[in-house]
Formats: sequence, structure tokens, C-alpha cells
Amino acid sequence: MKLMTKELLAQFKKIGSQEDVKDPIVVAHFFNPVGAGDWWMTSFDSDDGIFFGFAHILEGEWGSSSLEELESYKSPMGLGIERDLHWEPKPFSKCDVKK
Repeated sequence: MKLMTKELLAQFKKIGSQEDVKDPIVVAHFFNPVGAGDWWMTSFDSDDGIFFGFAHILEGEWGSSSLEELESYKSPMGLGIERDLHWEPKPFSKCDVKK
């Protein structure tokens, strides 16, 4: 599955940096369909392919994730990280996130 689309990139560019925002808008949600791993992304630097957002794998934390790493991951079953196709951007406080 293609994680970054032209439409999604346009949404990230429109929202821009949310560095000083207390309750940033989550533009995209990615997940591992067969195991642990959810990523709620609030910004994307298209120059270096790096997202910033909240990730919950074993524990939750804010930080950076590489688009290349997310796209290259394959589970033992051969499945990769997927994009939530029904995701609508919303404030982080409105997301169902395990903190």
C-alpha cells in the first residue's frame, strides 16, 4: 500500500508545522494490520521524508518516523504498514490513542 499520496501530501502542506500547537491536528493514521504499531502523524517534511507524530508500538511517545522505514516494513506474514483509508483529520485529543 502506498502510504503517502498527493492528496495526503497536500493536506500536510496545508496544515504545516504544528510545533507549538497544544492539540495538533492528526493528518494521517498508519497501523500494522497484524501486530503492534499505530502512528498518528501531525506533520511531514517532504524534503527528508520524515513524519512527526505520536507512535504507539509497545509504549506511546511523540517523535519522528521515516516514510521510507514505514513503507519498507514487512511482517513475518509479508504484510506491510497500512494507511487508514477512512481517516479524517482531527485534533489529537479526539483520537482513540493508547497513551
